[in-house]
Amino acid sequence: MFYVQRDAQGLLLRVETQAFDGMSGEMAADSQEAQDWFANRQLESSLQQLQQSDLDMIRVLDDLINVLISKGVLRITDLPEAAQAKLVGRSKARDSLGGLHRLINEDEGGLI
Repeated sequence: MFYVQRDAQGLLLRVETQAFDGMSGEMAADSQEAQDWFANRQLESSLQQLQQSDLDMIRVLDDLINVLISKGVLRITDLPEAAQAKLVGRSKARDSLGGLHRLINEDEGGLI
């Protein structure tokens, strides 16, 4: 048995295994609606993990491009103008925050 809270249209807002303040009803654990709710929560969690991974990869790619440019393997002018503008903008933003060393988390051992 699950305890639920629904909005004015009857859509689920919250599903819990324990009774809670503001609950508006109960639902059988084996109901299709319960299965759909938890499948949707799993999908949302996976999407959030993917979004965080994308942010982490942006940082890795930014650092990789900077290393390639600093070693002369790549010139910023080799990139399309839109990419150049984005890289310059990110570089300025990082510089205004005090450079790379201030952006590395304490628990990170390095850039990559």
